Amino acid sequence: MSSEKINSPVSQSVFLVSAKIIWFSSLLMGILASIPKILQLHVTVAELVVDSSIAFLFSIAIWYFNIYRLPKFSGVRFTNRFFNLRLLYSILSGLMFMAILVGIHQLLFPEYNFQSMILMYEFRGILINLTIYMFLYFLYQTYRNHKIEIELERVKADHVTAQFELLKQQVNPHFLFNSLNTLKSMVEIDDKHIPEFILNLSDFYRFTLEKRKQDVIPLAEELSILYSYIFLLKARFEDGICFDDRLSQDHASSLIPPFTLQLLVENCIKHNIVSLEQPLTISLYVKDDLLHVENHLQLKMAAEPSTGMGLENICQRYEHLTHKKIEIEKKTDSFTVKLPLIYEYCNYRG
Repeated sequence: MSSEKINSPVSQSVFLVSAKIIWFSSLLMGILASIPKILQLHVTVAELVVDSSIAFLFSIAIWYFNIYRLPKFSGVRFTNRFFNLRLLYSILSGLMFMAILVGIHQLLFPEYNFQSMILMYEFRGILINLTIYMFLYFLYQTYRNHKIEIELERVKADHVTAQFELLKQQVNPHFLFNSLNTLKSMVEIDDKHIPEFILNLSDFYRFTLEKRKQDVIPLAEELSILYSYIFLLKARFEDGICFDDRLSQDHASSLIPPFTLQLLVENCIKHNIVSLEQPLTISLYVKDDLLHVENHLQLKMAAEPSTGMGLENICQRYEHLTHKKIEIEKKTDSFTVKLPLIYEYCNYRG
């Protein structure tokens, strides 16, 4: 790591260590390692400098060796255990490097008998190695814990946002207003389907209240409420909307985030012309283990204002719950949303 920098150990998204920290701490190690020499009565300044240089160079080497052994560079999985193979490699490498340093210094400064004190230098190297390793270990642990906390907060925030947006779309005031207007018109003409309309409207909002806190529900339940929703839409648009359900019973037990299909159908109606002259067809089928929600494209000339949160809400929920992404396919004559089928979910609350 040539330009490692960290103003605070966890303030950056990438783990970096300042070169200033490495060099300053190595210099401090060199000075501290020479204290026993300073306490001797007969020792020269030159001897102190040479002795300190061994600890200084060793400290720098150990810093970079341990940094490059981190997962970012080595690809080795980080373990929470302090005593592990990474520490063993560091100590063994340190022993070899200290022996090399002492040998080089003996060649450069033959007047000093470094080799006679090799055991002392090796012991000193182990202490320096453990100190640097421990500091780097706790620094990296702090960084990882902070990163995990940030990720958990982000996921939590995304989930809360998704739930909030879902709640807003579930109790859509425009849909309720349109449904009540439709009911008023049916009452005025004494439509025989009034009781059925009221029952479906009641079922829809009862289901909304009961299922809004669940992560996933069986597809059969989702289809049940979808049919109530479709019935309410047909009361308003009559034959202007056609729903083609091609799902088999084999997929009824699969799971789906609640109101996903309702939101997708609502999205179709929001952006497309729905009329007796141009009926809107919405198809539901499974292909390649994906649940397809497809509609013919007949876009409105003046589209309703859209926040884009409908599809975004569904994307967030699928990524949060299953770590899978939905697929969106737009052709010249059709628009399709493909949902991964969910067969198992450990936090499912029935």
